[in-house]
Amino acid sequence: MNKFLSNKYAFLGKEQKANTALTNKMRGALKNSTWQFLIFGALICVIGYLAVNKVIPYSLQSGIATTLAYSIAAIGFCLLMGYSGLASLGTGGFIGIGTYSVYYIMNESNMSFAIAIIVALLVSVVIGIIVGFISLRIEGIYLCILTLGLSEILRNLYMALEDTIKISNFEIFGMLVKRQSSIYIVAVVLVVIMIITQNLINSPTGRAMLAMKNSTAAAQAMGISLIKYRLLAFVICTAYAAISGVMLMVCMRAATASDGTGFYALITSLNILAAVIIGGYKSIWGAVFGTYIMYGLQTTLLNRIEVLQENPVIITFVSGVLVILVVMFYPGGIAQLIWELKGKLKKLFTKLKEVRYGKDLG
Repeated sequence: MNKFLSNKYAFLGKEQKANTALTNKMRGALKNSTWQFLIFGALICVIGYLAVNKVIPYSLQSGIATTLAYSIAAIGFCLLMGYSGLASLGTGGFIGIGTYSVYYIMNESNMSFAIAIIVALLVSVVIGIIVGFISLRIEGIYLCILTLGLSEILRNLYMALEDTIKISNFEIFGMLVKRQSSIYIVAVVLVVIMIITQNLINSPTGRAMLAMKNSTAAAQAMGISLIKYRLLAFVICTAYAAISGVMLMVCMRAATASDGTGFYALITSLNILAAVIIGGYKSIWGAVFGTYIMYGLQTTLLNRIEVLQENPVIITFVSGVLVILVVMFYPGGIAQLIWELKGKLKKLFTKLKEVRYGKDLG
């Protein structure tokens, strides 16, 4: 009898250990940023499926798809400002590289989507290298003004080429993609960008960029090449903006260069800057959340409130107030606020456990 009980308890102990190990693996997977990004992408695809099947309003899907497309540019700007210490107001012009590459390659030349992506990336790399070399001589507000001027030059170039561009049939790798299904494409691209950026941040390249931001003199003393990493930062930022433009074209199918509130206007560059400041300039999740506040909140939520629907300018006022409050009290953005709240809640739970069970004297 004792032998039977000992075997039974031994079996239960092994089963409990196996369950504990499985739970720990699941917790570890959820803490892994790659899994978090994949789960986020899956949730977005579920929202897209519900919208396509008219379970939820299509406006919700459209607003989220546009937000995700702009989030790609915001992540690039996050890497430029948060990890490299550089600034730019040329995001609107850089987005146009992607939209016009898609239009001329696919609509005018009848070439594939892959070629349009390659052309957009090549042009953005050239622009990024030019701006990167300029950043070696000019910094701070002067660099912002220069990139703003470059953005306006690009915008006027787009107006001269063709003010309004439209794509009716969008084929990706031989498959016709309807506008209602564009959220799947944008979600996949965004998740890939998030994973690549997270790995880049955690790599020696990311640490070198952060060292360059903290002190250029100290970075040079450690053997970090300023020209290499500044060029790389601007190339990545402009490439992400160009990809964002491609995704915006996938979602919207049309753009107008002369539109003062369009893709290429100054307001786009300022909105991306505000999104990164509000969300957190060192956080990928913060950049996505800040972009949602700037671009998705109005479409998905505020438009359902009658007063706010009649006065869309309120979101501009709210975003301005948020930028001021964040800069004054939380320079790290909403990501910093959530991190601090998480730490305080952890301390509170620890104290509650100590009150209930007593301190662990071991």
